[in-house]
This record gives sequence, structure tokens and C-alpha cells, in this order.
Amino acid sequence: MNVAHARVGSLEIVAALFAVAIVAARPRIRVAEEAGMLTPVQAHLRVLEVGNIREFEGTCPLVIGRGCDVQLVLADPEVSRRHARLETQDGTVFLRDLESSNGTFLNGRRLTSAIELREGDEVDVGTTRLVVEKLRPWT
Repeated sequence: MNVAHARVGSLEIVAALFAVAIVAARPRIRVAEEAGMLTPVQAHLRVLEVGNIREFEGTCPLVIGRGCDVQLVLADPEVSRRHARLETQDGTVFLRDLESSNGTFLNGRRLTSAIELREGDEVDVGTTRLVVEKLRPWT
């Protein structure tokens, strides 16, 4: 076998990398059946922070944390900037930990995956407790 035919030229390598970059840059498109029906749900929470109790009402999906880009901002140093997320699928609300440093707890149990959230549930993030008062379809 001739060595010259076995070598791949730099032009071929650049063309292959360009083709891979184009395929990787395409947005993922999912069909509705795959994504599920993303029904907005109104969540009413009682927020028990150190020395403070307040009410919060927001539309899911929503992110909980200390960061300025989240919907429910907590002033708790043990809460990550993007700590947890309330997300919906087919009108059901799920609680998901966003790989937070101290974890997210639902009714005293640490989350390992997204789990259904119901009225009366207690969510602990850092030293803050969130009590789920109401979950209603957004109208």
C-alpha cells in the first residue's frame, strides 16, 4: 500500500471538522409527544426564611435560588444561585434539584431526580422552607 494514499490531508480534516460543527450547531427539535404538554401552572408558596415569613405566587416553570436571574429569590447563603426548579408536564408540577451544593429536600427526603409536587408538600432549600399552598392551572 502506498503511504501517500493512506495519509489524510489537512484540507480533508478541516472539511470534516466543519461538517461536524454544522451538525452540532443545529437546534434540537422535539415533537410534542416527546416533550409532553407544557401546561403553565400557578404556584402559591409560603416562604419561611430565617426571621421572615412571606407569600410567593408565580407561574411554573420557575427557578428558585439566590441569583438575580431566578423567579423566586431567597436571601439564604446556603442556597445555590440556581438551586431548584418547579417545572410542569401535562399539568403536573415536578420539583427538580439543579445540582445545588446542599441539595433539595421534599418532605424531609433528599431529591435524586424530579418528583411530583403536591399541595401541602414542604420543600427545604438551605435553611429555607417552602410550603406549597396551592397549585392551579394558569388561566
